[in-house]
Amino acid sequence: MFFMQEIDRPGPIIVFDAECILCSANAQFVLTHDKAARFRLASMQGEAGAALFRRHGIDPADPDTLIVVDGDRVLRDSDAILAIYAGLGWPWRATSMLRLVPRTVRNRVYRLIARNRYRLFGRHDRCWVPSPDYRARML
Repeated sequence: MFFMQEIDRPGPIIVFDAECILCSANAQFVLTHDKAARFRLASMQGEAGAALFRRHGIDPADPDTLIVVDGDRVLRDSDAILAIYAGLGWPWRATSMLRLVPRTVRNRVYRLIARNRYRLFGRHDRCWVPSPDYRARML
């Protein structure tokens, strides 16, 4: 399958919830500010994103996180968010300072927001689809 070849291509892949307004806004932000085109994105609602979630033990029908997959390395929760922003370069890399906050505290805040994301930020009726300029970076 084509998408499996794309999944296995080197480079970080962000798997996110394309129905979540906050998650989609973050994906748009990454596409806009990732000048090196380092990240590729896959929605958990799509075939590639769902396959990555399942590969790493996450139910795509009931996700509690977004993940960043880079080869065999998988980051989730606040570690994933911080890696994304560090990967965007300056000034976004400054968020890496949040690593000074203990992971248990960061992840508690992350999970609180993730569990309530639809209630707090809303939900799209359909999955967000990027503009044609960014389609090549979507799996």
